[in-house]
Amino acid sequence: MHTEGDTWVCRSCENEEPRDSQAEAAMATQDGQWDDGAPAVADATQDSTETMQEPCPADDCDSDRAYSEMMPKPGGSYEVRLFTCVECGHKWRES
Repeated sequence: MHTEGDTWVCRSCENEEPRDSQAEAAMATQDGQWDDGAPAVADATQDSTETMQEPCPADDCDSDRAYSEMMPKPGGSYEVRLFTCVECGHKWRES
């Protein structure tokens, strides 16, 4: 929702509600906050020695070995398998 004068207006459905100064005082805002970038994420294939037979889809690579890892999807609905080619480092997901 965003404010228009003395009214809160929903950006999706255009519903309008009168502004309430007490409710607004309790709301969290982004004022004074900053984005310091995405958190560092360790590469699961780093220092890994296990590989599997999986042909690299890169046009200029003929390797048939890759590291693999399972990565949960946001929301936890399911996981996706990610591959990294042992020769060229190309990354792709299971199709």
